[in-house]
Amino acid sequence: MRDPSPTVHEATEPYRWRWLILVVMLVAEVMDLLDASIVNVAGPALEKSLGASSVGLQWVIGGYALTLGAGLVLGGRLGDRYGRRSMFLIGLTAFTATSLLCALAPNIETLIAFRLLQGAAGAMLLPQGLGLLRENFTGPELTKVFGIFGPVLGLGGIIGPVLGGFLIEGDFFGLGWRSVFLVNLPIGIAALATAAKCVPKKAGDRTVSVDMSGAALVAASCALLVLPLNQGQEDGWPLWTWLCMAASAIGFVLFAVHQRRTAAAGREPLVTPGLLRKPAFTVGLGGIALFFAGLVGTQLVLTLYLQIGRHFTAGDAGLGNLPLAVGTAIGGAVSGAFLADRIGRKVLQIGPLVQLAGATLLWFELDGLTTAAFSIWDIAPGITVSGIGAGMVIAALFSFVLAAVDDKEIGSASGVLSAVQSIGGSVGVAVFGSLFFARAESGDFTGGLHHALIVQACLLAAFLAITFLLPGQGRPDEDQHGIADDTPTGTRRAAV
Repeated sequence: MRDPSPTVHEATEPYRWRWLILVVMLVAEVMDLLDASIVNVAGPALEKSLGASSVGLQWVIGGYALTLGAGLVLGGRLGDRYGRRSMFLIGLTAFTATSLLCALAPNIETLIAFRLLQGAAGAMLLPQGLGLLRENFTGPELTKVFGIFGPVLGLGGIIGPVLGGFLIEGDFFGLGWRSVFLVNLPIGIAALATAAKCVPKKAGDRTVSVDMSGAALVAASCALLVLPLNQGQEDGWPLWTWLCMAASAIGFVLFAVHQRRTAAAGREPLVTPGLLRKPAFTVGLGGIALFFAGLVGTQLVLTLYLQIGRHFTAGDAGLGNLPLAVGTAIGGAVSGAFLADRIGRKVLQIGPLVQLAGATLLWFELDGLTTAAFSIWDIAPGITVSGIGAGMVIAALFSFVLAAVDDKEIGSASGVLSAVQSIGGSVGVAVFGSLFFARAESGDFTGGLHHALIVQACLLAAFLAITFLLPGQGRPDEDQHGIADDTPTGTRRAAV
């Protein structure tokens, strides 16, 4: 059989291995989603095995999202310059290797370092998928391909905690929490072999410049934001935590200025400067950060509450996430199928109101609990309603923010939105984790969850206000992926 890799398919004849490329891209995306959520149920196991503190657990979970988000836009640029196939193979190899390193970590400090590297590997890997699919699919087939992405990625987000709980509780071969990372090895190796065989070679554009100074500014600003949020509660919020957060804000402003100057000098910035001059897009970034910080943070606190406060096993805690996942799937299906098209941005206003209703119901369910005979069904209605509201927003949010940008800016805008989503999740882990553990130290686990619900309500109220500044109608789905343009590679990760 002829090796398909040396040549690119002819434009007049569909590439014969293109559907295998889709499979490999989906596997890479699902691996990322699994690793973003599968560790949520590993807290007690990490504490028992490595002596992980609450701050250590927050870094293990949120550190991955931090480096992933900080590097996504850079990863897309590297793919444009050096070739998406090459960067995909490098990223997938690094992701698989760092998964093994995480599994072998002898202490919590080493595990945190490897998780940061794993997120950086994901940032090199994920942005290549959209460009590779656009290179190998056209017309109606490409539209069908992106229609497949949503349900598959949604499933990946659902099974993460469930699979993590199953692996930890099963304690296969005595591996415990290490199997959470080892599961990536056979999947990654198989995907790597398939990609090396089936993804066609195509040279990158060496005229594309890579703004390393801008990338360094983003990485430093993100670190200066998340570091004090993780450490502040434990250290009593000393002066250095506030100075770091102030320096982070200054760093993001300097990044915006740097992008404008880079473009004015005739070089290619990481982010198209015109995006930052669009008020609707800028406030949309804030909305995405607020929404996903609240969603990811609350999901983490719920899992911690079940395991630490209610003594659920890892497997039971994983299954305890199913009401949220089912609700999110229902809300997303309703919103994506017809609601967003019919009522426009009102879906982004109804969604958080439904979430708030679910949070209120959950609050009263918690107040009515006794210490005996607790099960997930006691709080499932509130969690499910919250999930429905979240799904309504997730299915439509990106399309309304992208409606504020020009067609030629889609690639850059999509990458920025995905990066902000990941960074927002990392901030959510830090903030909500600190809130919960501050109450958990005194044994008030229900109070910790109550505090998380209050903060989520505040974030949802701010998000609701922001939605009134977004365009009235979303961008059509096929346009969100830049099917008709040649903009730099972006990646869309609006699935949880």
